[in-house]
Amino acid sequence: MSTPTNMSNGYAKAHELKPTQGKAAILAFGKAFPRIEVKQEYLAEGYLRDTNCDDPVLKAKLERLCKSTTVKTRYVVMSPEILAKYPELTVEGATSIRQRLEISNEAVTEIGVEAAKQAISEWGRPASQITHLVYVTSSEIRLPGGDLHLARDLGLNTDVNRVMLYMLGCYGGVTGLRVAKDLAENNPGSRVLLVTTETTIIGYRPPNPSRPYDLVGAALFGDGAAAAILGTHPSPHLETPFFELHWAGQSFLPNTDHTIVGNLTEEGLIFHLGRDLPKIIEDNIEAFCNKLIGVASSHNGKQELQYKDLFWAVHPGGPAILNALEKKLDLPPEKLQCSREVLMDYGNVSSNTIVYVLDYMRHKVASNHKLNHKTVNNNVDHASHTDEWGLILAFGPGITFEGLVARKLV
Repeated sequence: MSTPTNMSNGYAKAHELKPTQGKAAILAFGKAFPRIEVKQEYLAEGYLRDTNCDDPVLKAKLERLCKSTTVKTRYVVMSPEILAKYPELTVEGATSIRQRLEISNEAVTEIGVEAAKQAISEWGRPASQITHLVYVTSSEIRLPGGDLHLARDLGLNTDVNRVMLYMLGCYGGVTGLRVAKDLAENNPGSRVLLVTTETTIIGYRPPNPSRPYDLVGAALFGDGAAAAILGTHPSPHLETPFFELHWAGQSFLPNTDHTIVGNLTEEGLIFHLGRDLPKIIEDNIEAFCNKLIGVASSHNGKQELQYKDLFWAVHPGGPAILNALEKKLDLPPEKLQCSREVLMDYGNVSSNTIVYVLDYMRHKVASNHKLNHKTVNNNVDHASHTDEWGLILAFGPGITFEGLVARKLV
């Protein structure tokens, strides 16, 4: 499990750029994971053993996928105790939606609360000052929803304004940031808690030669939760703004709704991922980014920004997607470094993953500032501010592109 780390003091000295009046900024981060850690080199053997599959062809294919994903470590809710209690989860065609929801509803709340507590601890103010809650998940179905369970377990005020965003998949984290931004900017003095929480339990199933995409999910996806606190007009000496959110945009691609499909059935969430997804993103991402960059350039007030001038916080849906984007936009490798590191450390954790990428970015900034203090000249400091403006991007069912124009304040 993650342990809270207070970053505010370390960033206060490095903080140089002034916040823009009225614009929402991210003031704190949090993340949490289930207790079961899975090393990628053992995934194929363990997964096939747990699902009673002895097909050597499927094993060889899964081992190849495990290597190609670049994932090294993931965290999962699934455990030996759960498999012993619910053996039907590993039986092809078994009715198990009730059992899956029993597990996932409890799990997403538990890790969501932990991530939120970490963000609140870093923020340094009482939970009672949270005025709005935005809750994002594709891993539960219940009434009342997880937003109420989260508010109750965190001890939030009973009049906290809650918003639930369900079944958005991998772009849900950026959508959550967009909604939190709008709430913060339209309610002066508010402080918005965003929580994203996901588990693969709802779609866990035994491998089948007729469903090769199941193996992709087994090799790529992980479980976890993330949290962020947003607000405008950060209090000097009490709050440290990290990223300022300036403009949000969303677009869907016609005739691509068949590419990423999830259907809830008696067996759980049946997921299909089209092999053409990286190519579709590659063919359409430039136009979407150009629209965002136009907005960033107008806010910059100087010359038109180029791709190389920006920081890039991209949801790491998989290495093929990152490679396609890097190639299409001719980005230097370091631009997607944080996305690749998050993919390596946690896998694709759906809506959570973009929050992890932003968290990695601010840690990287902190490391650069520490290095700068030990450097005689100011080269490192200059480099850290050449990418003041950037894009936050994610892709998901639809196919939907979700993006934010953001500004680094550290």
